Amino acid sequence: MSKKQVHVVPHTDGWAIKTSGSEKAFKITDTQNQAIKIGKEVAKNNATELLIHGTDGKIREKNTYGPDSFPPKG
Repeated sequence: MSKKQVHVVPHTDGWAIKTSGSEKAFKITDTQNQAIKIGKEVAKNNATELLIHGTDGKIREKNTYGPDSFPPKG
């Protein structure tokens, strides 16, 4: 079983940090930058992926902080 991804998503009160499969936000912040900073630390501590969503809800950036299942060669 793989570790849950960390998502930074728009929220009615600002920006939320959630783990995949969870309905409840881990934390809610006023700005996306604050949420990204916290989300990055959570992803690093859990050696998993951070997915940053835009205001439209679509993933705009993805960073891996653990073992990558498909690392590029070279």
